[in-house]
Amino acid sequence: MTRLEGLYAITPDWGDTARLIEVTGAILRGGCRVLQYRNKATTSCHRDEQAVALRGLTRRYGALLIVNDDIDLALACEADGVHLGGEDGDLAAARKRLGPDRLLGASCYQSLDLAEAAAHAGVDYIAFGSFYASPTKPLAKRADPSLIGAAKARLGLPVCGIGGIDLSNAAPLVAAGADLLAVISAVYNSADPERASRDFMQLFET
Repeated sequence: MTRLEGLYAITPDWGDTARLIEVTGAILRGGCRVLQYRNKATTSCHRDEQAVALRGLTRRYGALLIVNDDIDLALACEADGVHLGGEDGDLAAARKRLGPDRLLGASCYQSLDLAEAAAHAGVDYIAFGSFYASPTKPLAKRADPSLIGAAKARLGLPVCGIGGIDLSNAAPLVAAGADLLAVISAVYNSADPERASRDFMQLFET
């Protein structure tokens, strides 16, 4: 399976599926190999359509597809896994439903205790944030970069940083040990999404 490393692109709430596929394709051409499908602003039928289209695209590029907050959709579109937030259901129950071959990620916000509980429940990676001001969740509390190293030392799991990350502030999180950087605006709203993806991936090559 593709390694959990590098740019972790998260889709925006776009209703235009053709545009979503076009820009996501550019991001994958830039080297991104982990994609999360997240759309909080559309119907379940539309989400089904978009998820299936993205599944086809990620297979073409050998990339992982993770579905946000929806195990049923992940199973239906044959995604590689699911990412759950703190209010999105029991992680141990999700692990059981997904089986051993699909990925499970968990948002742990600013809490090492939540990360330990998630690891005990069988997650494959943990996410901390928000590290910076985020247009997606402007009221989110800030996480300290020291959490990244502490979690990796204690739990031995890949760690994802999230929240307001762009090319101007990403390097300190990589230096702190982040395996993944979750990004929406800095790639999807970029004038050159392929170049932005490539630039993020290069942060992990040093």
